[in-house]
Amino acid sequence: MHPKTCKDKVILDQWHPISSIDELENGLKHNTILLDEPISYKKASSKEILVWKSIGRSKKLLPSKLAYGYLWTSLGFPPSKLFSFPEFHEVDRRNVATGAFGVNISAGRAIENFLDMGHFPFVHTGILGEEPHTEVKEYDVSISETDDEILATRCQFYQPQAAVASNQGADVDYVYRVPHINCAILYKSSPVDETRQDAIIIFVQPVGPETVRAHTGMCIIDDESADTDIRLFQQTIFGQDKPILENQFPKKLPLDSRAETPIRADKSAIAYRRWLSQKGLTYGVIVDNSSSVKRVS
Repeated sequence: MHPKTCKDKVILDQWHPISSIDELENGLKHNTILLDEPISYKKASSKEILVWKSIGRSKKLLPSKLAYGYLWTSLGFPPSKLFSFPEFHEVDRRNVATGAFGVNISAGRAIENFLDMGHFPFVHTGILGEEPHTEVKEYDVSISETDDEILATRCQFYQPQAAVASNQGADVDYVYRVPHINCAILYKSSPVDETRQDAIIIFVQPVGPETVRAHTGMCIIDDESADTDIRLFQQTIFGQDKPILENQFPKKLPLDSRAETPIRADKSAIAYRRWLSQKGLTYGVIVDNSSSVKRVS
């Protein structure tokens, strides 16, 4: 049976991550699925990467972009530029792709989980949180019309192991950025340089409305930790998140904030749902029919 074709222009016209650059080998063809569409890609040379979808016996080339350690493509008409991430280009940072995880959940649910500090003590016990340090302190959330992104600031949470290079607990300062409907960046206090922040990324590839590949990575100030230790740290965290995500119901993200009881810790999630609703997103979400915002059919 041919998959249902996505008709949501909001998501079709986005850039979507499909692979870390580290995984690309010259001449080797890869296959994946994006928005229910089977697509292929390969590194034809050091300067050329092709992405296409097969239509009968012919191929339709898709737009492609290399950015922030990943290969991006689109099934629609994406903007010329991707969101900014200047920290990636700082010469003293380690940029490590820490794995792509298949998860049976919508992209919005995956991003919302990434924004949630409240689950740290219960899901990531002994690493990102522990009891009795369970309070999510008051923080600020804004939606920038200029940059078209969500920013959560003044976030702070106690963590037993604040980073790969840490061996003791600390109150960690956080800043969350959501510069793309399916991508988020977490900035947190660096244990190496108190004047700067490490960055942790999640770039989500929507395979289907309730299935994703979550591409994760770290952009950190750390001269000592091995790449394998950095990957293990992040894979441990996501391995703890995966079963929690896959047991959420419904798997699609409800855009009506009243559909699920919000608490103070959910300010980022509420802003995220409102932002998606204002954009008119329909793919992978449960539309808020109470809103007067015009949506793509």
